[in-house]
Amino acid sequence: MNYELFIAKRIIAAKKYKSSISSPIIKIAIIAISLGMVIMMVAIATGIGLQQKIREKLAGFNGHIQITNFDNNNSSITLTPVSKDQEFYPKFENVGEINNVQVFATKAGIIRTETDFEGIIFKGVDAEYNWSFFQDYLIQGRLPKLGSEISFEVLISQEISNRLKINVGDEFNILFVKEDTSKAPWLRVVKAVGIYNSGFKDFDENYVLADIQHIQKMNKWEENEVGGFEVIINNFDDIETKNKEIYNQTTSTLNSQSVVDKYPAIFEWISLFDNNIYLIIAIMILVAGINMITALLVLILERAQMIGILKSLGSTTTSIRKIFLYNASYLILRGLFWGNLIGLTILITQHYFGLITLNPDTYYVKTVPVYINFWYILLLNFGTLLLCMAMLLIPSIVISKISPVKAIKIE
Repeated sequence: MNYELFIAKRIIAAKKYKSSISSPIIKIAIIAISLGMVIMMVAIATGIGLQQKIREKLAGFNGHIQITNFDNNNSSITLTPVSKDQEFYPKFENVGEINNVQVFATKAGIIRTETDFEGIIFKGVDAEYNWSFFQDYLIQGRLPKLGSEISFEVLISQEISNRLKINVGDEFNILFVKEDTSKAPWLRVVKAVGIYNSGFKDFDENYVLADIQHIQKMNKWEENEVGGFEVIINNFDDIETKNKEIYNQTTSTLNSQSVVDKYPAIFEWISLFDNNIYLIIAIMILVAGINMITALLVLILERAQMIGILKSLGSTTTSIRKIFLYNASYLILRGLFWGNLIGLTILITQHYFGLITLNPDTYYVKTVPVYINFWYILLLNFGTLLLCMAMLLIPSIVISKISPVKAIKIE
């Protein structure tokens, strides 16, 4: 029988233990661990959640990797066409973990209504386009139906809808300036069949999605010429590796650019979240550890007479240390239990109800996104328990300094 665990259980169950001098200190230590766990869980879940949402939205508008002509064009408008007759289209054979390869082209335009006008980026896609991203953020109407015949259906954002008072089913004009500005601009009369709201204001206020055949005709491109290709990969973490593989698989006239390289400032900013998460975890574990060290020292000093009796009966210092470490582990586990319960409640509530909001102009999302992963939570609990127990080995050395003769008092 493990007598150290037996004694530790008796100490925990004793009524005197619950009303002792150390009781408030123990409660503070448990609360510190619980709060630390809640803060760490929230920091990880919201930090990773925000990173994933921003990555998802950037990839939704641009694809994970874009393949375009090798030129000096740094704008969002495609100027020179690329032939669709490529070895990698419609599917990469030599690069794995590719979800989809889709064509696109963009052109600057102006929406004109009876009372207002607004500059936009007219993004053309074809029938093979993966609409899953916009399907998730569709708030009204439906997605445009594209086929072999040119379609005049378009998808607009809620930002554009609100500014220009365009609703689902409304027809409106889009003007496109010709290279020869002395000539009248192209006019396209299109119909809004759906409205999306991604919450990414920088894109929402600009992008209108429509049939690529409009851009092909205005740019006088051939039927098999497009602005470029968007590559959707299965795992965002592999984006740099896949970008290199794709670059090596394309001809010398083509260039591949990942969304990370296209928007470096945004990705540098969200990478700072990792540093914040690590700092918060380090501070919380340190605070919880210090509180547990204080609680354990008080417990040891309060039980000095018991330590003296156990030593006089032949117990080793190691065995007595185990008793108090068992006791401390029970307190840590109690703190972790309540921390997990409160933390998961907060995260699940936020996930389903979105009670905490953010400024989309700054964070690109309207509500705080959360990422809940069982393995992250398990690793966080295990790491906290392990580090706190390691820190408690230091105060447990005090036990070896207690003399049985001085500790035992005969009243």
